[in-house]
Amino acid sequence: MLAVMKKTTGTDRSTTQGWRPATQAVRGGTWRSEHGETSEALFLTSGYTYDDAATVAARFAGDEEGMTYSRLQNPTVAMLEERIALMEGAGACRAQASGMAAMTAALLCQLSAGDHCVAARAAFGSCRWLVDHLLPRFGIETTVVDSAVNEEWEAAIRPNTKVFFFETPANPTLDIVDLEFVCGLAKSRGIATVVDNAFATSTLQRPLEFGADIVAYSATKLMDGQGRVLAGAVCGSREFIDETLLPFQRNTGPNCAPFNAWIVLKGLETLSLRARKQSENALVLGRFVEERVQRILHPGLASHPRHELAMKQMDACGPIFAFDVESRDRAFAVLDALELVDISNNIGDARSLMCHPASTTHAGMTEEERTEMGVTEGLLRINVGLEDVEDLKEDLDHALKTAGLF
Repeated sequence: MLAVMKKTTGTDRSTTQGWRPATQAVRGGTWRSEHGETSEALFLTSGYTYDDAATVAARFAGDEEGMTYSRLQNPTVAMLEERIALMEGAGACRAQASGMAAMTAALLCQLSAGDHCVAARAAFGSCRWLVDHLLPRFGIETTVVDSAVNEEWEAAIRPNTKVFFFETPANPTLDIVDLEFVCGLAKSRGIATVVDNAFATSTLQRPLEFGADIVAYSATKLMDGQGRVLAGAVCGSREFIDETLLPFQRNTGPNCAPFNAWIVLKGLETLSLRARKQSENALVLGRFVEERVQRILHPGLASHPRHELAMKQMDACGPIFAFDVESRDRAFAVLDALELVDISNNIGDARSLMCHPASTTHAGMTEEERTEMGVTEGLLRINVGLEDVEDLKEDLDHALKTAGLF
């Protein structure tokens, strides 16, 4: 029989808060059993047993630490939550079943009928669905704004505004939100900010340092980094996580599976190396593509309207950018001519992937809504991987020529 899991220095906040992020990504939050395993243990269990009735009663009452049910706690998932919180600089974290589970939970746990949410209009299609359709269904008012216009955030505030919700960089148009201004504005009005940081992760951008209250993730993306599992995360203060998010999560169940948590733990160990190298490759490839298309959306390039802001907020601009090739037919021609880059709607993968957002990630929106967001019929989004960038340049050169772009 295994002894009770014991925490190592990886979960001692007095020690780990002095560690730098790359060290936290490898060692933060580590628990070990009596066997002293080097890799985190995988606990595939739904429930737990107890030595006596008094123990289980104390745990359910919150008077004693320990596991009760894997919808509430699991050792493997708990390690992931502690590690992400340490990397983020957050008081706590709760892992979720997917990125959209994270976004939904982060909003619904704190919004009620009669409240108002202001959101950026440039966003992942499913995030816009939450704002445009799900929240109003429950009597929550919503307003979308051009996130690049600071004045629109202030103009949208109402007496009942409770949450600002946005992505930066945004999917797929790479809009950059002024974190310091928007989070500062929200804080001055008693409004909570929920930031989707999936395009960057804490390796490249730390919204909490700019005043954000809650940071939400699709851990499916860069955190896993190899297209293996679905997972999400919500980070914030210990008070928010325990008193606002946890009751919602306990009773609705959007929890991360232990196996998926274990996979993401392994991904975090190499996150910094991958994210920085992929950012470097994306910048090289972006400069190459910029000379061949009519419009490119890459915050790392001087041509991006908020390039200087991105450089201020981010250590690097991530592996993703978008570019326009005028029409859907031409976009499809580019995709069909690719030989190395895969056609896929995923991002954050170590493999280079490309998709046509208007017919995939944003297909559920009307053409008018897509146009408002800047998702044109000719827009292509690319996730730049870890392949040799010269091979990627050759593949895109071939695809663009085949599509008749030059």
